[in-house]
Amino acid sequence: MKRLLLPFLLGAVALLAPGRSFAQDKPVLNTAPPGTRPAPVQPAPARVDTSNVAPTIPVYTPGTYPAPATQPTPAALPAPSDQSPSGLELPGREQERKAAQQHAEQYTKFFVYSGFGFNYGSNYYSDGGALNISISPAIGYRINDRISVGPGISYTYTNQTFGKGNPTLNLNSLGFKVFAQVRIIDQFFIHGEYESTNVEYPSVVNNSYIVVNNKIETSKRQIESPLLGAGYRSQISNRVAADIVLLYNFNDNYESIYQNPVIRFNFLFNIGR
Repeated sequence: MKRLLLPFLLGAVALLAPGRSFAQDKPVLNTAPPGTRPAPVQPAPARVDTSNVAPTIPVYTPGTYPAPATQPTPAALPAPSDQSPSGLELPGREQERKAAQQHAEQYTKFFVYSGFGFNYGSNYYSDGGALNISISPAIGYRINDRISVGPGISYTYTNQTFGKGNPTLNLNSLGFKVFAQVRIIDQFFIHGEYESTNVEYPSVVNNSYIVVNNKIETSKRQIESPLLGAGYRSQISNRVAADIVLLYNFNDNYESIYQNPVIRFNFLFNIGR
């Protein structure tokens, strides 16, 4: 019985061995859908103890990192001055200083006060005409920003022609005066002056001029002119102003050189500081 069993076992082993070999060599198809294969797992990096490692200081390399931000430069503080020893400006102080400077330029201690006149008219009873040119410069001094006084002069030149070969009349008058002004409110002021003028007149006999060597004889006399009135000032700039003045001559008579009402246009020029 044992002899029959051993050959049987050997034969069975011989039959099964080729089938196992074929099963191992048969390819296995990958039937899993694309993309479902799990990604390979990377091994976790080993943990390094950095508690005792000094931090790395970054080094700036041009073109690699953004340039560091520029720190704003602090504004320079204003320099101290006589008006502001600390150099700091309080609200409204600058406006007050500019107004004070403008006031100082407008009301300097000295100023030139001058009037200029020019007119030409024809003669009523003869040919020709009369040309009159006058100028009255003065130097003014401000006692304060309201009261001004000063001396001045006045000069008048008259040229009168009569036509038909008649001689020409030339007259020159020179006067000296003092004036005073008082500012009342805003640009309105009171103006007063006293003028003494050496006036040149044509010599007349029986309502006719005295002619000697084809020249009209003249004479001179002193005329006093006390004037008082009011005016208005138009400020052109801090240094220049124009006035219109209406005056009354308290010595208005047949010899007067100023007939009422006396209207003047004057200019004021501030000088100095």
